[in-house]
Amino acid sequence: MFDKLKGAAQSTQRTLGQIVNPARNQAIEANYHIEPNKLPTLWLLGKTGAGKSSLVRVVTADTEVEIGAGYKPCTQSSHSYDFPPDKPLFRFLDTRGLAEADYDAQADIAVLQATSNAVVLVMKLDDPEQSSVLGALRQIKKNKGLRQILLVHTGLNLLPDADDRQRCQQFNQAQVEQLWGQAIPAVAVDLVSADAERNGQVDLLAALGALLPILALAQEREQQQDLEQDSFLQLKNELLWYAGIAGTSDTLPGVGLVSVPLLQAKMLHSLAQHYGVHWGRREMSEFFGTLGTGFGIQYAAKLGIRQLVKLLPVYGQTAGAASAAVMSFSTTYAIGRVACHYLFHKCRGEPLSRDALQSLYQEAFSSAKPGAPGAKSEPANKP
Repeated sequence: MFDKLKGAAQSTQRTLGQIVNPARNQAIEANYHIEPNKLPTLWLLGKTGAGKSSLVRVVTADTEVEIGAGYKPCTQSSHSYDFPPDKPLFRFLDTRGLAEADYDAQADIAVLQATSNAVVLVMKLDDPEQSSVLGALRQIKKNKGLRQILLVHTGLNLLPDADDRQRCQQFNQAQVEQLWGQAIPAVAVDLVSADAERNGQVDLLAALGALLPILALAQEREQQQDLEQDSFLQLKNELLWYAGIAGTSDTLPGVGLVSVPLLQAKMLHSLAQHYGVHWGRREMSEFFGTLGTGFGIQYAAKLGIRQLVKLLPVYGQTAGAASAAVMSFSTTYAIGRVACHYLFHKCRGEPLSRDALQSLYQEAFSSAKPGAPGAKSEPANKP
């Protein structure tokens, strides 16, 4: 009996050691490899000169980006651009062969179907000849798998007369909606002017964020003087990167049970290094204790249930996998956000409020959870 208890204690100690000081894991390394192929993607569908490069610059705030620079071949007729380049959160897909008479959109459609995706039609207001764009859109409609779409009317600065702008916008809008068979959300924008309030760029970012929630999170730039908030914003992309990988890994049966906790542990170690705080068993216990005594139990139970659901025939690898990915993404992001707050005050020797941390977790979880069609809604205060 003593030997069994000793063995159990040693096994528990090894398990805790792996969580607190995780070693390299081949399953997770594989997810690092496959995750870029499943990045949430914005498919920029428009003629050459429609303003796709300028749109990318507005979204990424990267003034150097050009269609061609930084883009990698994706299919025979399209190229992709990952942003940020070091730890990408989302991807742009640009179709090069759109104007060719024999362009077949099926390969590009297949790329989009493997991701959280949206089609962004880019049309210049003063260009009524959109047959190549409409031809590709016709193929997309037949596929019926891609339904998130946004029409961006560019070139507001090229038409100074308000009546001309409205007339051109209505014409292109009517072309698209007639083909699509229903109303399509649209934004008119000047991608050149620096006056973001009047040029439509604020509306553009809001519309794109509604299509792709992770983009909205990445684009948040709260203008606050709070030092803790400023510190968090510097690490926000890193949190979203870990959350994205955790979500991707949890689409596969059984993998999430191992990969998600270890990825979260790696994230916490990385954050602690940024703040110059030692991260050991005591810190781990204290941190999760701030989230409530039942947090760990609920977390383990819900993670286990998600793995079991994914084993169900058909449903498990469709709605079940999608729900698991959403929950793991949101939980990882929320844990990371609370950890930033915890570590900031820890390194300054300042007191921590349990109620404030729990409230921050709920807020971060709610803001991260994508409102994807078909995704089951769960209370934000549950891990």
